[in-house]
Amino acid sequence: MNLTGIHFLLTYQCNFECDHCFVWSSPSTKGTFKLSQIRKIYGEAKKLGTVEWIYFEGGEPFLYYPVMVRVLQEAKRLGFKTGIVTNVYWATAVEDASEWLRPIAEIGIDDVSFSIDCYHYEIIESEEAKNAIKAAKKLGLPVGIISIKHPNNPKEPPTHIEGVEVDYWELMYRGRAASQLLEKAQRKTWTEFNKCPYEDLANPGRIHLDSLGYVHVCQGLCIGNAWQKPFSEIISSYDPSSHPIIEPLLQGGPVALIKEFDLSHEKTYVDACHFCYAARLQLRPRFSEFLSPGQMYGEVE
Repeated sequence: MNLTGIHFLLTYQCNFECDHCFVWSSPSTKGTFKLSQIRKIYGEAKKLGTVEWIYFEGGEPFLYYPVMVRVLQEAKRLGFKTGIVTNVYWATAVEDASEWLRPIAEIGIDDVSFSIDCYHYEIIESEEAKNAIKAAKKLGLPVGIISIKHPNNPKEPPTHIEGVEVDYWELMYRGRAASQLLEKAQRKTWTEFNKCPYEDLANPGRIHLDSLGYVHVCQGLCIGNAWQKPFSEIISSYDPSSHPIIEPLLQGGPVALIKEFDLSHEKTYVDACHFCYAARLQLRPRFSEFLSPGQMYGEVE
């Protein structure tokens, strides 16, 4: 694996509880990194010698703002490029948003992604979104907007907000979306889903890491636990052909996963994520080591 990016899920906690959330975040969700844990992973990343980017997301990383700022500073000192993903809940006014962003601008962060869509706010062009973008531009921050398409929104979505282009992503029906958003979604025959269209499972360029230690090549699909085995060893010893879930997915997507384990299935699914997620739910009792944590599958306190 030629790993170039580590995306820390700084916390599973979030001030929102969005229907499309991959990781089932909410205000009551638990699970947050400690400074010492992040520093341990930085050391492991340096051992690998290939990691260029460090991102912090969640959940909502700004809920643990002092820790986020500190580890961004330390990542920059170690020579990593840095980025964050936030839902901009804190941008109640341009002046206030500037105060939140100024310490980050002083670090010299390389990417700031604002997650803005109709699942977070009633409209994409929310006041919080506009305030955050104005403040970021004023401070010279490299700002981008990521937005999940709303399949049932009859209005043409904006292409830009405050002069910044909106990067629209397709809604993926996994996590909470596979529970909350299926009713009005169009479906396709199950045999069509014979590959994973989103992740390079053979040679992942980036992984997600949560505070429980799980190393995710796709949210909820794990290749090890960094608190049980050194992170650098997990990455350097990665062998997709020996992974009980990844190997069939590489051979033929969710269809192959169903056939490999003779799983029950519906005749239609919305997308490959929906089909894969449904299969994984059946396999979790047997392969909990690889399909973890329960948080990713709606098993939250």
